[in-house]
Amino acid sequence: MNAINESWAPVAETDVLRFITAGSVDDGKSTLIGRLLYDSKGVFADQLAAITRSRYKRVQANEIDLSLLTDGLEAEREQGITIDVAYRYFATPARKFIVADAPGHEQYTRNMVTGATTSDAAVILIDATRVRDGQLLTQTKRHTALVTLLGIRHIVVAVNKMDLVGWDQSVFEQIHAAYTALAAKLGIGTFTIIPLSALKGDNVVVRSEKAPWYTGLPLLALLESLPARAGSDALATRFFVQWVVRHGGDSVDRFRGYAGQLASGQLHVGDQIRVLPSGVAARVAGLRQFDRDVDAVRGGDSVVIVLDREIDVSRGDLIVEADSQVNVARKFDAEICWLDQQPLNLARPYWLKQGTRLTQAKIKTVHSLRDIHELTQVSAGGLLSMNDIGRVSLVSRDPLVLDPYACVPATGAFILIDAATNQTAAAGMVV
Repeated sequence: MNAINESWAPVAETDVLRFITAGSVDDGKSTLIGRLLYDSKGVFADQLAAITRSRYKRVQANEIDLSLLTDGLEAEREQGITIDVAYRYFATPARKFIVADAPGHEQYTRNMVTGATTSDAAVILIDATRVRDGQLLTQTKRHTALVTLLGIRHIVVAVNKMDLVGWDQSVFEQIHAAYTALAAKLGIGTFTIIPLSALKGDNVVVRSEKAPWYTGLPLLALLESLPARAGSDALATRFFVQWVVRHGGDSVDRFRGYAGQLASGQLHVGDQIRVLPSGVAARVAGLRQFDRDVDAVRGGDSVVIVLDREIDVSRGDLIVEADSQVNVARKFDAEICWLDQQPLNLARPYWLKQGTRLTQAKIKTVHSLRDIHELTQVSAGGLLSMNDIGRVSLVSRDPLVLDPYACVPATGAFILIDAATNQTAAAGMVV
């Protein structure tokens, strides 16, 4: 028993890296994640048996279709595509990983955005057989632009299917040059590029002898070496009230607290806080988690906050440190990715959801549109269609606490909802 405990101890003490695989259709994203899971012993025997028997296999009879480990929907397996984001967990002695397998189709860009918002790193796949004359595919450019907008600092470019081009170094160098030009236009400072074959396992977990000209790390070792993102507890304190907890209203020791998740920062018993947008100040009298009291909480913790006096606090209100500098406004600029099949209508209001706060908002002006092909800002003509990325000015009905997304994601991100259909219309980032 001691030996078992000792073998798990190093893993329990390691940090977690969340990353997403992105790129165009059929670049091999699902197969790559399946290979990582398979070679890191993160697949159970019954899972392997199930995909081996699958009638949707797209490989030779004696091979395992590793893409089926993440493509779990019937429609995904039938069509051989990824539709929804699939999350998988695996671990090595050096680190734990949570990986999001994002769809490559332009139609499902909204699902890719969902997976990228919680990722520390992005693995952008490029099919080595589909790059002609140094021209990257449109969806490769779009996904790279989105992970840049979302503030993902670590970008790994995986040039897949190198076995189908005979591990030709000149093909790899051509793709490297094309992506370097793309990175320069998007303001990406650094990235790492790896030649690999997800299907065969070359340069995924172990270095391949088929590419002696490549001297870098294989993919898994590189992911193990990436520095972890600074914890959210190092950011400004932001706590959206999700639920007002009350009981014993007719007794002397009646209870009133405010439940939610501390999105970022830290809170301690005795801290002075402000409730926004009202600006009323109070002191933290207690912090409760489940069935116990605690002295402090940090970003990511769920907690019930008890204040030293009764004030008006409702769902959607934001609790911040009393002395913190905050920007409360109704008018602001943002970068948005339009996700709805119905194009933007400047004449109508949309629901704006920021954390637990829900209010109405209108887009007043569309300043520019990002041309994914040329990677330049162009005139939008007041229109945004599905998957367009544009810079806009908005005005909200109620005042909002606004931080640049790059500084505090909790109050720098929002979504727009179509009031008629309840469809998510856009994802936005405050600039």
